[in-house]
Amino acid sequence: MRSTITFALMLLVLLGTACKETEKKTTQQELSIPVKTMALSQDVLTTQFSVSGQFTTDDETILSFKTGGVIQKIFVREGERVQKGQLLATLNLTEINAMTAQAKLALQKAERDFERAQNLYRDSVATLEQMQNARTALDLAKQQTTGAGFNQQSSEIRATSSGVVLQKFANDGQVTGPGVPVLMINGASSAKWLLKVAVSDKQWAAIQPGDKAEVVSDVLPDTKMDAVVLKKAEGIDPQSGTFQVWLQLTNPDRSTLAAGLFGKAILYPKQSQQAWAIPYDAILDGDAREAFVFITNDGKTAEKVKIKISRIDKNKVWVSAGLENARNLIISGSAYLNDGASISVVEP
Repeated sequence: MRSTITFALMLLVLLGTACKETEKKTTQQELSIPVKTMALSQDVLTTQFSVSGQFTTDDETILSFKTGGVIQKIFVREGERVQKGQLLATLNLTEINAMTAQAKLALQKAERDFERAQNLYRDSVATLEQMQNARTALDLAKQQTTGAGFNQQSSEIRATSSGVVLQKFANDGQVTGPGVPVLMINGASSAKWLLKVAVSDKQWAAIQPGDKAEVVSDVLPDTKMDAVVLKKAEGIDPQSGTFQVWLQLTNPDRSTLAAGLFGKAILYPKQSQQAWAIPYDAILDGDAREAFVFITNDGKTAEKVKIKISRIDKNKVWVSAGLENARNLIISGSAYLNDGASISVVEP
């Protein structure tokens, strides 16, 4: 009788233990959150930038007078085509001619003084020093005459190349100073066409001479022109706070381009990096630079990690850091998860 009771008690204990294990497993299954995952692997991220700027040429030249004075006549207008060596503008030469004449008169006097000093020196009337001083005065007069003649020739502006007058900064009768801009021209018919664009410091660091680009113009919106990065500025533009980059067009349509036209370009830097491409749905609490996602390495537990966003495309987000030690990314069900939550992976 006692053995029967003992056996019955042991059986009850075993049944109770089994029920508890079954209840524990059922509870764990009920608490696990169903999620979908994707395997993570790195791809090559090719960077591209959209930029804009104005068309120009590589030989834009600002012309000015070497000397100051009153502008006698400007012979060209903005947009007018000019030929190399063509006379574009002149100064009123009254004052400059007077200075040239004074220099010539001074030279004639210096020549007479030197000749007289030589004769007196031969007759032992003048000293060697006096003759040498007369020679120095003659040399000075010659140099002044040369300078006056150069200033007289520089009192006119001639085209340095065949092209187009881009801008006119002054008018007839206006007083101008040495080096003050009067005209701007370029060689639109033969020069290389450029698109000068402004980029940020981050873009500037990624761009290198020789990088390829595609350029479009508002006048030809359906035509793409190939270009390469010709050069980039080594300093920031203080007015705009950006860096300047010059794109050289390799197949320009010269008949449709003009200096100052607005243009757009897509730059393709050669520099590339390894990154992870993940869907938008996996992102939590993110901005343009950083965000959070859930990952799992064992398929049972969710782990919340911080990621660094490199670029956002139409259908995916490129992640440059944060997923180095992750195997699988949770792409569905993230809104119901906490760090360390139990999960059950379901087939997509």
